[in-house]
Amino acid sequence: MTTTPTVLSSGRSRWEQRFTAAQEAGRVRDADFSTLSGVEVEPAYGPTDGEAPERIGWPGEFPYTRGLYPTGYRGRAWTIRQFAGFGNAVQTNARYKMILERGGGGLSVAFDMPTLMGRDSDDGLALGEVGHCGVAVDSAADMDVLFSDIPLQDVTTSMTISGPAVPAFCMYLVAAERQGADLTKLNGTLQTDIFKEYIAQKEWLFPPEPHLRLIGDLMEYTSAKIPDYKPLSVSGYHIREAGSTAAQELAFTLADGFGYVELGLSRGMDIDDFAPGLSFFFDSHLDFFEEIAKFRAARRIWARWMRDVYGAKKEKSQWLRFHTQTAGVSLTAQQPMNNVVRTAVEALAAVLGGTNSLHTNALDETLALPTDQSAEVALRTQQVLMEETGVINVADPLGGSWYVEALTDKIEAEAYAIFDKVLQLGGSTLSASDHSAVAAAVQESAGEANVAQWPITAGLLRGIEDGWFMSEIAEAAFQYQTALEKGDKKVVGVNCHTESLAHELEILRVSHEIEREQVRELAERKAGRDDATVTAALATMQQVARGEGNLIEPMMDAVRAEATLGEICDAFRDVWGEYREPARF
Repeated sequence: MTTTPTVLSSGRSRWEQRFTAAQEAGRVRDADFSTLSGVEVEPAYGPTDGEAPERIGWPGEFPYTRGLYPTGYRGRAWTIRQFAGFGNAVQTNARYKMILERGGGGLSVAFDMPTLMGRDSDDGLALGEVGHCGVAVDSAADMDVLFSDIPLQDVTTSMTISGPAVPAFCMYLVAAERQGADLTKLNGTLQTDIFKEYIAQKEWLFPPEPHLRLIGDLMEYTSAKIPDYKPLSVSGYHIREAGSTAAQELAFTLADGFGYVELGLSRGMDIDDFAPGLSFFFDSHLDFFEEIAKFRAARRIWARWMRDVYGAKKEKSQWLRFHTQTAGVSLTAQQPMNNVVRTAVEALAAVLGGTNSLHTNALDETLALPTDQSAEVALRTQQVLMEETGVINVADPLGGSWYVEALTDKIEAEAYAIFDKVLQLGGSTLSASDHSAVAAAVQESAGEANVAQWPITAGLLRGIEDGWFMSEIAEAAFQYQTALEKGDKKVVGVNCHTESLAHELEILRVSHEIEREQVRELAERKAGRDDATVTAALATMQQVARGEGNLIEPMMDAVRAEATLGEICDAFRDVWGEYREPARF
């Protein structure tokens, strides 16, 4: 690493010391960090003396606009985490092994619609949906098969599920137990984000308060017993896919994250114990520079709120770590080969924005679940970026760009305007940019166990109840669709350049025999288990649900007895009821 001939600024000096320390500790990969032509590049670039070096800071320094690590991707490249799941557990297990064998760094489970809604495959409402948009998981036995010959102690696993996330997680833990894994060593991410379900995706089970109780129980359990596991992935992806703007995606998602911080604090948890277990999930759309700016602004806002509003002292508590998925909504059924280009551009934006892990969509996902071939192309897209482009050589290579920095500031300002509205919905007159005043309001709430009374959470719940979030997203989606229909916005192959020589794609089709087989296997499992043990475990779980105890252990006992996901969720529905979204016209 070379240095500039001028006297180094204090910021650059600090960064160089941290980079050198990481290098000496073996946290910088032994790799070729030169250009394709052999030109050596610095690990990071920044302003020279006299160019306000503290304006945006350095990689690895608060507020982390330029990334969490002084080494950037030189220390560790992003995790290639391809989202996969279809049919039954046997089929999906084979796909996971293919992903891992071909260079995937972690697994990400896609569940089918009945599972996402807490229904078993033999439920009348599941008819025709089993295995079609993800893998069917009815009990711990399915989870055993799903991860057969994949050591869960050694592989990070993400599970994209929110409404029934906690019982699904208990099934994952029981599957790990049966493998002989040390549960304290498990690492991965559970989505669990119920706020975004009410706001955008609509896959809830119960009213908000019971869901928040389950999430709080999960946060306490993992913080105490599985310290590396991330029990919450706060998701903006589904908000953006529903039609929001980039600024709305950012602001709604971070506000949801603040709500979960308030949930932990309302439980009396130390923020520096649970905050490192929070992670995020964002969409990477096609407006290249806007997406990069969004990711940079997200890190900066989160760091400042965690330190200045919620009082986090540890560096890792102030980090916004996030997974990115390329924009499914940007893919087109027309001329689907164009989707390879769209996905590559979106993936590059995520990398230049500093994502920690990445899923790239397949070219045929607008038509069906990916074939093996299209899944491989999606995987190779990431590997080409990682191995051939040189984008991993320099931390925050666009840092200091007038355009990128201006966009970052603009998106941040738009997000703060939305935070103001959320506070107002909760009855507060505070300005979100007045961190000290919001911090004082948080301190006043410290003795309040009902998280619905905390400043951001109060606004979130009122916004959900009033349909405000849904209305804001609907308006943004309408504006975009209008521009598309007028031709003001162009989509190649859809409203311009529509001539094509492309042939129809061969797509993956899930046989209805999968559903019949899944239902048969479920019936056999139910017939072979001890019904008295299942009934007693579910009754104990309901008793705790009516009281105040932590529900994780009683739920795990039910799972060990082979209680199904539907039975567990129905037991909770009997106690808490089902949520019905208020009509809004």
